[in-house]
Amino acid sequence: MAQRRAQHTAQDLAEDLPLGGIHVPLVTPFTRTGDIAVEALEALAHEVLDAGATGIVALGTTGEAAGLDEAERDLVTDVCARVCGERGALLTVGAGANGTRAAEASLARLTRWPQARAALVTVPSFVRPSAAGVLAHFARLAEVSPVPLIVYHIPYRTGQPLDAAALRALGALPGVAGMKYAGGGIGEDTVALLGDLPDGFEVLAGDDAYASALLALGAAGGILASAHLATARFVELALAWRAGDVARARPLGHALARMSAAAFAEPNPAVVKGVLHAQGRIPSPGVRLPLLPASEEAVAATLERLAELPI
Repeated sequence: MAQRRAQHTAQDLAEDLPLGGIHVPLVTPFTRTGDIAVEALEALAHEVLDAGATGIVALGTTGEAAGLDEAERDLVTDVCARVCGERGALLTVGAGANGTRAAEASLARLTRWPQARAALVTVPSFVRPSAAGVLAHFARLAEVSPVPLIVYHIPYRTGQPLDAAALRALGALPGVAGMKYAGGGIGEDTVALLGDLPDGFEVLAGDDAYASALLALGAAGGILASAHLATARFVELALAWRAGDVARARPLGHALARMSAAAFAEPNPAVVKGVLHAQGRIPSPGVRLPLLPASEEAVAATLERLAELPI
């Protein structure tokens, strides 16, 4: 009975979930001693929302969720939930696991945060199930999840390529509201998916350098790490493409792509954190092993690209 109630809730909520716009997958800032810098995290959340972001994502890849222990993950979610509750913003929380039972347990914990309105769930990695297995995995999760799912398709991390038909089948599942699409480029499957989306299903750009191209093809918005650094400009880009203002969107999109490429020149989120630290927005550029802090050259290059954004 509990599972049936969860299914009904997730399905109903998925129909009304406003995914359009820019969502910022927040970094987890650390103090100089390596603890979570709670005040800086809260300030970042307010800053990106002040700049026009639709919502924030807690515990994404950019948030170094894999490097946090359970208590730290809960602390990050507490802070993000509080801010989103105060601001009326959309909170998405990274959840899931490679095994379906473990993913169910991860999603069940989200009931602790009523402000959470969606879960970002990566396609299972390493185990490499068939496309039918991926579909069965998400069908099960959608049945039991307390919130709608955003499927995170990132084959260069998961080792699990899926064609447009498989992605469309995922999008048609009740309880799946959208997809963070990080396919590593714009190919035939990208065009085919965005050209024929299931009803009520939205695609969010997940590869920062290709965000403008995906928006031009019909993506509803994006979940973009580099939007920490130019939130208002990414919001402007999304609005320009939505309005059909190609003259504004195209040059801005190219400039943001150059900035994003610089921000991803080293493993994410090292460069983003380096820039945020250089801007005085977080107390340390530190990341958790096995990541290493960004080089001075990468941070300087990203700051240069930021300064080149068109007025």
